[in-house]
Amino acid sequence: MVIISVDLGDARTGTAICDSGEILASPLGTVYERNLDLLADKLTQTAKERRAEMFVVGLPLNMDGSCGERGEKCKDFAKLLGEKSGLPVELSDERLTTVQAHNALNFTNTRGKKRHGVVDTVAAVMILENFLVKRKNR
Repeated sequence: MVIISVDLGDARTGTAICDSGEILASPLGTVYERNLDLLADKLTQTAKERRAEMFVVGLPLNMDGSCGERGEKCKDFAKLLGEKSGLPVELSDERLTTVQAHNALNFTNTRGKKRHGVVDTVAAVMILENFLVKRKNR
């Protein structure tokens, strides 16, 4: 099943996609959009173009597992995305994925403006990879 993952941000949203065998998560890119309705429309269009069958939206839980204001915003966006796209949308715990993304970019010495353009996409890849591992272990 082709799945698109979403790392929702205020201005930048990272996206990633997996192959139909759910083996490889690859970066799709960063979407620059503040309006959530327009963002959902753009992601719906991408899903149609890529023949995606599902979305996974990162859920930023607090370290104690509770859901804060940011987590609620992601839940609301996931619902909107499902309504607009007609595709199933699952939420996936994204705790520490942005930290891991920054660490990976440190390893590759990616700095400055280049880092801002890719960190959300790297986080989306990590969200999707984690989701695929959990899905296989179910």
